[in-house]
Amino acid sequence: MAEFDAADVGRYYDRHTDDFVAHGQGGTVGALHRAVWAPGVTEAADAFRYVERRIGEALDELARADHPPMVLDLGCGVGASLCYLAERHPMRGIGLTVSPVQVAHARRRIDAHDLADRLTCLEADFSTPPDSVPSVELAYAIESFVHAPDPEAFFATCARLIRPGGRLLVCDDFRRPAASGQAVRTVEAFRRGWHLNHLIEGDDLVRLAGAAGFDHERTDDLTPYLRLGRPRDRLIALFIALFGWLPLDGTRAGHLVGGNALHTGLSKGWIGYDLAFFRRRA
Repeated sequence: MAEFDAADVGRYYDRHTDDFVAHGQGGTVGALHRAVWAPGVTEAADAFRYVERRIGEALDELARADHPPMVLDLGCGVGASLCYLAERHPMRGIGLTVSPVQVAHARRRIDAHDLADRLTCLEADFSTPPDSVPSVELAYAIESFVHAPDPEAFFATCARLIRPGGRLLVCDDFRRPAASGQAVRTVEAFRRGWHLNHLIEGDDLVRLAGAAGFDHERTDDLTPYLRLGRPRDRLIALFIALFGWLPLDGTRAGHLVGGNALHTGLSKGWIGYDLAFFRRRA
């Protein structure tokens, strides 16, 4: 049984989303995920939109003049990724999030971008989406797969919703082979602090996807393109090292402790940040 159900994850994002948007590095463009400083990326806005650009490339491969593809954002945050894609590609899209606060943000953003005729955001668990969600040509999950109660059920749902020949992209954190006690404790601190239900290895991701009917096309390791060691990250790490805690309420402290553990895991090679591409078998 999952440690964090949809209601737990929803409350987590209800508590933190306004802060993410107001104070997060990507808040100005609505990005709640990490910036990827891949070769050729020189501006922060482009770094925060790197993953969406890769999704857009996959979307272009599916484009048909007579049928704009339907896109499903599995864990859509404040709807910024959908809006970014819809402004650049002929498509329609649906976003799912378990956070009512995020739904409100997303709907305001969709309206502000005049995209309500092509995009919608629903309050729903992407593991058990409502029957109103149609089949799609492409689905993606950016830093949301780790919240899924059951990875196997996640792929079963994707297989049901994605049409044969369609694409699935998953960008998230994945465990790297590491058996030391410190590595295990760090991964667990990250998982609990950020309300993750699992942190599997990349090979397990490919295996589960294959069992559900998806062919693995490739996985790109984006970890080298993350900028680690921001001043705030170093300050939090120092305080935890010195005192073992943070002078904040439990909710805020838990999130920051989880972020510190993620930073440590990425730096030590115990956690990696991957973008995986799959195609639904015909």
